[in-house]
Amino acid sequence: MPESSRRGNLAGNVGARAQEVAKEDYQKAKVLLSQAAKSGSFLYPLRGIAYFLMHKELWRPFASRLLPTLSLAAGVTTFMFFFTYLPQLAILVFVNGPLAVFTTVLLILSESSTIINLVSRNFMLQDALLDTFDATLVAKNATEIVQEGRELKSGGDPMARLGKIIRSPFAKFSPTAIIRYAMYLPLNFIPVVGTVAFVLIQGRNRGKGVHGRYFQLKRWSPAEQKDWLDEHTAPYTSFGTVATLLEMIPVASIFFTFTNTVGAALWAADIEQRNTKMTEGTAPKLRSAAKKAE
Repeated sequence: MPESSRRGNLAGNVGARAQEVAKEDYQKAKVLLSQAAKSGSFLYPLRGIAYFLMHKELWRPFASRLLPTLSLAAGVTTFMFFFTYLPQLAILVFVNGPLAVFTTVLLILSESSTIINLVSRNFMLQDALLDTFDATLVAKNATEIVQEGRELKSGGDPMARLGKIIRSPFAKFSPTAIIRYAMYLPLNFIPVVGTVAFVLIQGRNRGKGVHGRYFQLKRWSPAEQKDWLDEHTAPYTSFGTVATLLEMIPVASIFFTFTNTVGAALWAADIEQRNTKMTEGTAPKLRSAAKKAE
């Protein structure tokens, strides 16, 4: 067979395989989008905003941390734009062209949001977010599950009913999250598509942690949590993506950190009360019991 024919056949095989892979990826993306839309999870961050604004009793933890966290957010964002905008723009302009002006802004906002979350969640907001999550569950009459993690007082508004914590709070921001963030930063060198993919990946990682407290109250093991998250990747990614975009807004990120926590609690309450299509499947503990019975 002539060399040109062999090369032609090889190119044809590679092209056909590429089409198959693209078709498979398209079908997977289609299924994930369908699952996300069906769950309605992407609406919970927005519902969290509305619910938070309408329930003043949830404002107390937010108000107590507002000034120090705003100062942190303003300081970090200003520092990042002043010292890193031009250097990063100089790099991105080679791959993104004129769009680099905008993609650099998105990149710095994402970087600033990550730094702010790292510092504030570990040192300033952990207890406040825990109280906000638990109080929202109490407000939604999910008191039985809250009692798995803390004492509840009788009478008063949901926030006033919160008593002593008897199970440890949210997991802290892990170094693994920072490593993953740094690994995916180069995606921003790909014009538009890369930045979108970067935000989606951050959303997926953000989504995995939104129900850390809920899983804790459910007393699910790490394996059970992984089982649940793997089965509902699309809903958690869509929630995490919307939450990430909201928390990237300069200065206002502190407000959206609390409203996203409220949204996550509203979602947990709906799951607990089986008011969402996600609960049409079998819960991890029931699946585990079924496997043992086989």
